[in-house]
Amino acid sequence: MSPATTRRRLLAAALAGGAAWLAGCTVRVVPPAEETAGGDEARHPAAAGAAGVRDGIAFVEADWLDAGRDRPVPVRLYLPEIAAPATPAPLVLFSHGLGGSRRGYGYLGSHFARSGMASLHVQHVGSDRALWSGSPFDLAARLQSAAQEREAVERVADLRFALDRMLALDAGDPLGLAIDTSRIIVAGHSYGANTALLASGARVERAGRLVDLRDPRLAAAILLSAPPFYGESALANVLRPVSLPTLHVTATGDDIRIPGFYSPVGDRIAVFEATGSAQKVLAVFEGGSHSIFTDRPGTGGVDLNPRVKRATQDLSAAFLASVFDGRHDALRTWPARHREIVARFDRQPALA
Repeated sequence: MSPATTRRRLLAAALAGGAAWLAGCTVRVVPPAEETAGGDEARHPAAAGAAGVRDGIAFVEADWLDAGRDRPVPVRLYLPEIAAPATPAPLVLFSHGLGGSRRGYGYLGSHFARSGMASLHVQHVGSDRALWSGSPFDLAARLQSAAQEREAVERVADLRFALDRMLALDAGDPLGLAIDTSRIIVAGHSYGANTALLASGARVERAGRLVDLRDPRLAAAILLSAPPFYGESALANVLRPVSLPTLHVTATGDDIRIPGFYSPVGDRIAVFEATGSAQKVLAVFEGGSHSIFTDRPGTGGVDLNPRVKRATQDLSAAFLASVFDGRHDALRTWPARHREIVARFDRQPALA
């Protein structure tokens, strides 16, 4: 069965409402006006379950509920291009930044799926797009509240719940989507990168006790624009326990400026240096902005924005091929392929 045929069958199953994991959701096709490649995630209206195609890749959405925490966990799954439904696929678990949603970072979700990986984008209801609703005079307070430690912990629990739910559906789900449990990758942007780091083993000390939220099922992490950790000055103590392979991506213009918080690009470099990964990669693009890694077009430069996105797609694939398959050529030659926009590339240990 060809990948295209498989994708059509998967999408047909989702649209028919037959998938067990969509039980209780209203399934609909998302009109093209709502699903525009490179569109602003903040413009996408909410939907209680959806299915459709983005960039030629099928996706399905569901509104899950973690009953133990009484917390909604909306998700979007980009379906991988695979030879047969029973073929185990690697899984990327993606965490959005402050004020984002499951519908953001579609350029990465669709790219992962096109590369044969499932990409599950989790929405964190305590720090999602709802923050932008309400009085603009209260915006700073809403943002600061969402950045508190309790929400940081809840976000990691969202990822764990979504992964539990996804893996529990392997055998009997009508979509026939099996997950390669040896290749589960966590990824995130900004606040989502912090979430990914906590899930990867980053630890903070509170009241004399270490808060350890590591999920041992994770095999690698992709970290876009990672901020410093909750005001922690000793980053090495927090990040040294992160031992799985990590990819760090930023840009020289990647400064974070939100009400009550400022973080320069140097913080991204410090996170890379402090992470205890035996295998880690840093890529720094020339110019750009903090939001260049979101789906928003034009931010960080009208010409540079799509080039950075394509280079980030390329780098993510090269990194994962190096980690899981020992194929290092694409990672070794990546800086040369994108030399005009790369300010720095660092790989530890260095590639021969």
